[in-house]
Amino acid sequence: MAGRQMEEIQRKLAVLNYPRANAAAQSLLFAGLERYSLFEWLFFRLLGDKSPFSHQNLQGDEETACIQYLAEIAKFLGITNTTDTEAIQGRGSYEDRTEMLRLIVDLVEASMFADNQEWSIDEQVAKDTQLIDSIAEKQAQIFSEDCKLFPADVQIQAIYPLPNVSELEQKLSEQSKTLLHLQQKVDDLASKHAYNPHEDYAEVESALRSHLESFLETARSFNMIYTKEIRPWTHMMEVPQLHGFGPAANRLLEAYKMLLKFLGNFEES
Repeated sequence: MAGRQMEEIQRKLAVLNYPRANAAAQSLLFAGLERYSLFEWLFFRLLGDKSPFSHQNLQGDEETACIQYLAEIAKFLGITNTTDTEAIQGRGSYEDRTEMLRLIVDLVEASMFADNQEWSIDEQVAKDTQLIDSIAEKQAQIFSEDCKLFPADVQIQAIYPLPNVSELEQKLSEQSKTLLHLQQKVDDLASKHAYNPHEDYAEVESALRSHLESFLETARSFNMIYTKEIRPWTHMMEVPQLHGFGPAANRLLEAYKMLLKFLGNFEES
């Protein structure tokens, strides 16, 4: 894909009458005098006759100055946001380098040729300006929900308009007052309970360690007594088997009553 794109770039360079349009693709995409010469040629096509920069005879022994010079022109043209020397030398993958070169060549092509062969460049600029003016005049209609120009989440935001700036300022003022009130409370508590993060707590730590050691010693002693004395004693006795009253108990009760009656009769006689 990038190879085909590079072929298209070289075809456009030939149409633009660049003298070395058929140079090796690698030499145009990677750092070197061939790349720098191409950038200078393209940049001055964009700068036009009233360029604040002057042509320089690029030499291989002044590569650092050459890169800096081209980076400043690229920033001036808005191709880069900063004086980016790495962009001039070439950065990223083969596809990234090809894409950057394509964009610059397309800009030069647009500045030299009109969309319609019957138009001049000035007429093309005038029509482009007219199109932008038309878009600006009808932006409310273009960006309306009917056109569905934006994704759904952006459309939802358009349905619910943003709050008034004065309302936001009022809420911000209220939140700021609340924050200030809370900060005053914190400062008041801090003044009543002074805290020194650098204070030495060695004495408290020592006392705490002493209590913990005493507790551990007591726990060890209890564990030893329970293991050797309490547990064997509590587990040595057999659990008694308890039985409830049933039919046998009723028969015993009847026999007991008869015995009492017999003894009573025997006593009377």
